[in-house]
Amino acid sequence: MAKKSMIEREKKRQKLVIKHETKRIELKNAIKKSQSYEERLALYSKLQSLPKNSFPTRLRNRCWMTGRSRGYYRDFGLSRHVLREMAQQCLLPGVKKASW
Repeated sequence: MAKKSMIEREKKRQKLVIKHETKRIELKNAIKKSQSYEERLALYSKLQSLPKNSFPTRLRNRCWMTGRSRGYYRDFGLSRHVLREMAQQCLLPGVKKASW
């Protein structure tokens, strides 16, 4: 189980990304449309003035059950440990243990 502080920090980042998403899109579109170099530099500085944690690249995928960030399967939203346990208990439809 991940530390509560790490899970809460990730939730805070998700809220910030959602909050600043429209402003970021507007600034990026304005940068693409700008003609002069000075105008582009001013728009880049506005984009960089947004909070660091509001950038989507700062987000980390986490298991919704344990909060584990490593060994994450996007299809299920689970870490590898939880995925294995749930597959063995037949809680995931269409998933079975491989054998050859």
